[in-house]
Formats: sequence, C-alpha cells, structure tokens
Amino acid sequence: MVFRISVTLLVLLVLGAVIAPEAFGALSAQVQAATLARAGWLYLVIVFGVLAFLVYLAIGRLGSLRIGGDDAEPEFSRRSWFAMLFSAGMGIGLVFWGAAEPLSHFKSPPEGLEGGTTQAASAAMRYAFFHWGLHPWAIYALVGLGMAWFQFNRGSRGLVSDLLAPLIGRHAQGAAGTAIDVLAVVATAVGVATTLGFGAAQIAAGLQRVAGAPDGVATQLVVIAVAFVLYMASSATGLERGIKWLSNLNMAAAALLLALVLVLGPTAFLFETLTTTLGSYLNLLPSMSLRMTPFSQRSWVGDWTIFYWAWWMAWAPFVGAFFARISYGRTVREFVLGVVAGPALVSFIWFAVFGGATLYAQMFGGADLLGELERGYQHVLFALFDTLPWATVLAWVAIVLLMSFFVTSADSATLVLASMSSEAAGDPTLLRKMVWGVLQAAIAVALLLAGGLEALQSMVIVAALPFALLLAAAVVSLHRVLAEARAAHDREDRELHRAEKRWLERERGQQEAGGSASDVHRGPTD
Repeated sequence: MVFRISVTLLVLLVLGAVIAPEAFGALSAQVQAATLARAGWLYLVIVFGVLAFLVYLAIGRLGSLRIGGDDAEPEFSRRSWFAMLFSAGMGIGLVFWGAAEPLSHFKSPPEGLEGGTTQAASAAMRYAFFHWGLHPWAIYALVGLGMAWFQFNRGSRGLVSDLLAPLIGRHAQGAAGTAIDVLAVVATAVGVATTLGFGAAQIAAGLQRVAGAPDGVATQLVVIAVAFVLYMASSATGLERGIKWLSNLNMAAAALLLALVLVLGPTAFLFETLTTTLGSYLNLLPSMSLRMTPFSQRSWVGDWTIFYWAWWMAWAPFVGAFFARISYGRTVREFVLGVVAGPALVSFIWFAVFGGATLYAQMFGGADLLGELERGYQHVLFALFDTLPWATVLAWVAIVLLMSFFVTSADSATLVLASMSSEAAGDPTLLRKMVWGVLQAAIAVALLLAGGLEALQSMVIVAALPFALLLAAAVVSLHRVLAEARAAHDREDRELHRAEKRWLERERGQQEAGGSASDVHRGPTD
C-alpha cells in the first residue's frame, strides 16, 4: 500500500511540474510563504529541542545501551561507518554550498549588517557553520537512532511509523502509520531528486569550465544518465560492497580536495578563520538557534535557516533509515557522537577552508566572485579554483568527488526507499530497488526539463511541517523506550547482585559449619 500510494503521488507531482510549471511554482511559493509566516518558529524550537535531547543521551546513563542488544557486534569498521554516514548525510551539499553560501551571506548578511564588510564576513562564516553544524546532524541522529532501536531491539519493521508505536499503539500499523510512511517516502524521493538536480547542475558547470561542454540542461541530463547507470550497478552489488566502497572513495577524494585548497590557498588565514568562527559559533549557538525577526519582518531567517531546517527534516527519513541500517552494534552514546559531533566537525573544517578561501579571494585577492554568484551558485566553486594554482586539477578532483557523492546518495536512497516501501524487514528485492532507482532519475529529469527545482524546494518546506511534529513526538517515544530498557537492565543487575550475595552468604555459612572444600568452591546455582 505504501509503495502504490507513494508512486502514484510522485507521478502526479511530476506531471503537475511538467504540464503547468508556472502554476505549480506559484502555488508552491504561496503555500511556502503561508507555512513560514505561521509556523516558522516551530521549526526552530523543535530542532533546538532535538539537539538538547541528544546531548542528554550522550552524557547520561541511557548512552550505555546498545543497538541490537548487549551481545551485538558492529558490521562495519569505524572508518567505513563514518564514511557512509558522511557520504549519505551531506555529500553533494557540502561541495555545492561550501564556497557559495558564505559568499552569499557576505553579500546579503543577516542581523541587519551591511553587506561587503568585515562584520558581514564574520557573520557569513558563523551562519554557514550554524546551518551545516550540529543541528542538521541532530535531526538525522534522532530519526536514525529511533529507527535502529525499534528495528533491532524491538523487532519492528524499520519504518518511520514505528517511532510512534509507544504513543499511538496499534494505529502505527493501520491507516495512521501508512500515512506517515507515505509522507516519509514522498519527502525522501522529492528531497533526493532535488539534490541530484543540484549535483547535476554543478557537474555540468565544472565540465563547461574544464572541457568546454555546454552548460545547460542537455549536459545535466547526460550527467544524470551516467550516474543512473553507476548507482544502479552499485545498488546491485549490495550494501557491503557498493555503498561501502564508494563512501571510502568519497572520503579519500574529499580529503584530497580539502588538503589541496588548504595548502594552495591562504593557509594561515584559513586556520584563523576556523578557530575564530568556531569560537563565535559555540558562544552564540543558543541565540542563533532561536533567532526570529518579528520586529524587523526581514525574510532572511525564513529564506535560509528555516528552509535548511525543513530541508534536513525532509531528508531525515532517508538519512535516518540508512544510518539505522549501518549502525547495528553501536551504543547509543557512540551513535550520537559518531552521527552528530564527528560529521559536524568535518563540516566546520570544510566551510572554513572553502568559505574562507572564497571570502579571502573576494576581499583581498582582487577576484570578482560576486559576479560569478550572479550566474548561479554552482559556478562559485570553480571560479574559486581559478584564483588558485593547479586550477584544472582542482576542478577535475571536484567533478570526480561530485559524481561519486551523486552516485552514493542515489544508491543509498534507492536502498532506503525500497526498504521504506516494503512490508517485510531486511534487505529489499533487487526489483524493488530498480523501480526506485528509475523513479529517482525520472523525477530529476522531469524537474530539470520543467524548471521546477525551486518550486519543489518550496514543497519540501511544506512537507517537512508534519515531520517537525513527528520529531517532537519521536523524542517522547524514544525516551520512553530507552528508559524502559535502562530500567530492565537495572533490574537484571539488581537480581544478579542479590543472587551473588545469597551465594556468598550460603558459602560463608557452609565454611563456618565446616563444609567440604568442594562445597566451598562450587559456584552459585540460582
């Protein structure tokens, strides 16, 4: 039922974008504006609450509980696990926005600052850290931990609706649960397709820069076609080989590109940018987390922060389900630290290097990167490379990295969408994965042809509103089941302690009564 309803809704959505793109875009923009005006504050409060809850799990007694039970062993090494976390969670987005977002904030900064100033540059880096730091990974971690715990510790199906089972009971497997799972599948497919559109646009821009390829829809369609073949081949090889190998390749290519820009760029300036911005980010984290603009009525927070929070929420079912699938055997504390703290630190370093190099080139290097920004966000990264030595090498490494991230994201989404639309737990069939692989590519192609990416982003914000409420309910539900598991462990420990105490007392009594040596050395029988 989830599969049939989801596919039907997605086909209707794509047809609407293709047949009437202008009307589709206008309606999406109107609904988005109404959502932000009435419920924008809700996104901020819930996401901040999710982050606080995960900090509580990481430092509290619940953190020692293990996904899969006390005897569960992880399937993947920490290096491969972290590589898959990072590749699925942020891949294309970091490459696409790493240089472009700080430059955009520098031009049009928040907090009423004047654009193009040193204060604007500082705020630009701080908000880039904010948008790609702890908060998005906290959203992913909550959904991923919940789905992993319910699937591996309570024998559930591994669906989003399972998160609410302690609150709504049998309705989680009825019409209410079906509606939740359909919404999760649709939001995931829409989010992935839009991100693939971003990736295709930036790869096409890079190929135009280094190989003279036309920077248009035709090249983007070729990119999607090549990626489709690669991610379907990877999907057919399974999780242990395809996604794992690609994720390790992603981390190696990303580390190479990061190191090259760090060494070839203004190295000391980039390290100073990292330390200064990190300190400012941590100092102002609570105020940024809850910042709205009710008195000035500026739209910056809605255009950026709330959009990002909604975007991460829309991606949370996909990323969370994938994180759950690969995190068997991890403790709750290890999961939270691995999913939130580790990737956030990498994001900080990435934005400090690429965002810092971009601002340095604009402010002190005589480059006109703001002019490239007017052409489109996808052109800023390759324009930055032109200001550095080995520009062509950097561009090719970035193109390979983008394609690898593209394939990994699509491959992961294919696996997750197939799992979320299957009734049985475990690995879905190859046929089901192929259906979703084809549908992902078809959605991305249709939206590119219709020019509907911006309209679909608006729809993502609207679709994420129910997920904001779902996250709040998931906090309550997950805390309840973890507290029950902790209490059960404590009862077992107390019973074992009492049994050991009774045995010691019995043996002591036997010794005092002159019991035999064999009795003295016999272990507890209860």
